[in-house]
Amino acid sequence: MRQAPGSPGRPPQPEADVIDARPQAPPAKQQGLPAQDVIRINRLRKVFAPGTAGELVALDDINCAIREGDFVSIVGPSGCGKSTLLRILAGLLDYSDGAVTMDDQPVQGTRRDVGVVFQSSILLPWRTVLDNVMLPAEVLGLDIAAARRRARDLLAMVRLDGFENRLPGELSGGMQQRASIARALLHDPRILLMDEPFGALDAMTREQMNMELQRIWAESRKTIVLITHSIPEAVFLGDVVLVMTARPGTLARMIPVDLPRPRTMASMSTPEFGARTQEIRALFNHAGAFD
Repeated sequence: MRQAPGSPGRPPQPEADVIDARPQAPPAKQQGLPAQDVIRINRLRKVFAPGTAGELVALDDINCAIREGDFVSIVGPSGCGKSTLLRILAGLLDYSDGAVTMDDQPVQGTRRDVGVVFQSSILLPWRTVLDNVMLPAEVLGLDIAAARRRARDLLAMVRLDGFENRLPGELSGGMQQRASIARALLHDPRILLMDEPFGALDAMTREQMNMELQRIWAESRKTIVLITHSIPEAVFLGDVVLVMTARPGTLARMIPVDLPRPRTMASMSTPEFGARTQEIRALFNHAGAFD
């Protein structure tokens, strides 16, 4: 176990056990490359309205290391702080104590090498699909011609070629989320953070989106952190599943998923898949584990 580096300007932190969120055969190894830790979290704590009558401890003593190229799923009870954790990683929310680093640099505000996909696609209804995907280029001041070529390539990757000039209202929910994924990838981030992106979709569309996301990850080799309420989805997509406790949220266990890829819907019927999902369910059902 390692101690994650402290954050400048914060008091020194005592050593903490770091849950090593990595699979037994990481994607980088498949390419013959050494895998490096890209995210380290040490004794992370988040308190809302500290020192007031409404003080709420959302996260407490989170310790984790994530390797580059990994697909990490995070599950936990409603209200356990999963989305809060993701927003901290995205630099959208400050934390109260501890250290959060990417490439050994403290996370302080948003970063250009991080993309975020939220629960809602948040597409602007008056802009075409292509123009929605182009938004990061306008905000970040990227070369417009090059960004437009990349946007078209990304729309083809998420299987929306031919829909570039459609308005969001003309797309299904699943297609809108695919467009939002393309938008998040436009500036070629190393890390993609996803906050329950398929929660509002029907079961069949959600299964299709799981297959699509697995394919996109395999083609792009981004580091992906996915928040989900679905245990089967977490196991199907993840190299590793981080299981959080009820509030104040902390990490109960890291469960590696060593199922072969690419995974299919038939993979969910295997004893190995069932064993992983049951292991996670047992954590939820164990008396007192999430009090």
